[in-house]
Amino acid sequence: MGSVACPSCHILLHASELDALAKEARALEAKHQLAQARELWNRSLALLPPDSKQAEWVREHLRALEAAANASPAAGEKTQHPWARRLGPLAPIAILLAKSKGLLLAIFKLKFLLSFFSFIAFYVAVFGWRYGLGFAASVFIHEMGHYIDIKRRGLPAEMPVFIPGIAAYVKWDAIGVTIRQRAQISLAGPLAGWVAAASCYMLYAQTHDLLWAALARTGAFLNLFNLIPLPFLDGGQAVKALGLAERAGLLAATLALWLYTGSGIFFLVAAGIAWRFFTKDRPAQDDWGVCVYYAVVLAALGIVLHAVPAGLGRGALP
Repeated sequence: MGSVACPSCHILLHASELDALAKEARALEAKHQLAQARELWNRSLALLPPDSKQAEWVREHLRALEAAANASPAAGEKTQHPWARRLGPLAPIAILLAKSKGLLLAIFKLKFLLSFFSFIAFYVAVFGWRYGLGFAASVFIHEMGHYIDIKRRGLPAEMPVFIPGIAAYVKWDAIGVTIRQRAQISLAGPLAGWVAAASCYMLYAQTHDLLWAALARTGAFLNLFNLIPLPFLDGGQAVKALGLAERAGLLAATLALWLYTGSGIFFLVAAGIAWRFFTKDRPAQDDWGVCVYYAVVLAALGIVLHAVPAGLGRGALP
């Protein structure tokens, strides 16, 4: 068998094929076709270095799938829960609820809905119902950008969770995901945030309602703040895919946007990029694609921020 990874930089040579296999396998798992899913995971295992973390994860996942398949009853075989007889006539209802995926799904959705409604209530109480609701919707769109990008790659993820007054996040399984994919998923949130901010600006241009101007400017500013390459922000994950040359190119683009917009938020982004010149987290292989993606999102948000005059932000609302 030929090499499955570059001996000098350790980059996987079959990354695209591995992504396709993982996506197809997860789709089969969702349909409970575990035997076919195991076959695909075994094929992906042959394309990974045996001592890699990805291979170790695949082996553990295969063991879990085998255990799940062994625990499943054979087709047509009747099984009875050990506690069924104790529940008497209520047993069928209890077993139905225990097996119901819809119930589990409802619990996960309830967690999302409760956190989101409390998030909305908090900002409505602070800013009033119009701006508070719009602000919460902008944050929701940002988080759904992450969620949709994760799901389209066939990766498991939960609906966003919102913490009033603090933050929001999407819980997902990043095991076996490449640095480039992590960066793209991180940038998907600010990209969706730009869509929300640009839509608000277009509504302001049509209606001249200061609410839309305030939401456009706030949304653009907060998404730009999220692109500062600090470890706990989206920019902190995205910059990990950039080598020294890409970081230099991104710094130049950010400084140009600072001169164009005159907004100090770009100075903060530039300062964060300059700091990442001295951190030991540069990848083995350059990725100009992520660099361009990062720069385009920065520029798109900068255009919206520049289009709305500073005096038409939140402070302009009565």
